[in-house]
This record gives sequence, structure tokens and C-alpha cells, in this order.
Amino acid sequence: MHGDKDWFVQLARQLQRLYINLFVSTWRPFMKFKTSILCGCFMFCAAALSSMHAEAHGDVTPQAVDTHSLPPLGEELRTENPYRGLPEAIKVGVSAYTQNCARCHGIEAVSGGMSPDLREMDSECLEQKDEAKKAACFKEVDNYFMATTLKGRVRNGAVYMPPYKGVFNQEAIWAMKAYLETRRTAP
Repeated sequence: MHGDKDWFVQLARQLQRLYINLFVSTWRPFMKFKTSILCGCFMFCAAALSSMHAEAHGDVTPQAVDTHSLPPLGEELRTENPYRGLPEAIKVGVSAYTQNCARCHGIEAVSGGMSPDLREMDSECLEQKDEAKKAACFKEVDNYFMATTLKGRVRNGAVYMPPYKGVFNQEAIWAMKAYLETRRTAP
């Protein structure tokens, strides 16, 4: 998480310098004697904003996912999405995704560029002509999705995605995957 905070602070400082440069170069001819006062006020506001920090996931508490309407899957993790195309699972998945994933991966799974675009996760599987290869591809992506959701993503000590093991049951994870499959981008 600290890596995310440092990244945000660096970005805020770069934006602060950019806005100051734009402000001074744009308004100097019009505000000769007030430039220093206005620039000082602007710098104070920019400094105040850059001193605030935000963490990518902050102290956000994951929201519970109600899976009682879905067929139970048991304790052993499935290797493929058993809820693929199931309308009730998609409905549960929409709610679960919106409450727990959208803040990083985007509303309706449309990424803003900071996190992976989950609509493209299995798009290469759709391009497979051979049905056996297509099925194997979907299974591989399903396994990757389950593992990533349970373990999260940490690189060089920075948490890019928190782990959800012990937070979501597999019914909730597969429901979110079923929803994401409805949001796929065309190959």
C-alpha cells in the first residue's frame, strides 16, 4: 500500500508543477501586479492537496456477497466457472463486482487504465477456432481469475490488489466471473 501512496504523491507533485507552469504562463500578461498573490494562493492550495494522501485500497472494507440464491459448490475449489451463463449468478456477480471491484477496475468493468481491464481477460479464448483449445483457454483463465482473487497481487512489496481469501467464498468469486463474461469486449 505504501508504494501506491508514494506513486500518488509523486503524481500530485507533477500535476502541481504542471498547473503552476500553465497558470503563470497563461495569466501573466493579464495580471501583472496580482500574479504573485494569485500564484501564492494557487501554490498554497496545490500544496495542501498534494499533502493529502490516498491509498489505492485505503481502509475500504470488502462488502459481503449474498450467495444464498446460488447452488452451493462445497469446500473444494472448482477449476472452471460452474455459473457461466447462469442468470442468477450474473445478478449476484453484478452486485458483488459493483460493491467490491468497481472502485479499482471501473464501473461496469470499464477500466480507467490504472487496473487491468477485466472485460479483456479471456478475449483471446474467443478467437480460438478449435473447441477443445477454446475450452482449455477458458479453464486456464478461470483458474487465473480464482487464484488472483484469492491471493491478490503484490509486487516489490506494493499491494496492487488485496487478497480476498477468507473474505469471499467461491460462489461469490464465480458469480463475479460470470458477470465479467457478460462484459467481454469483442475480439
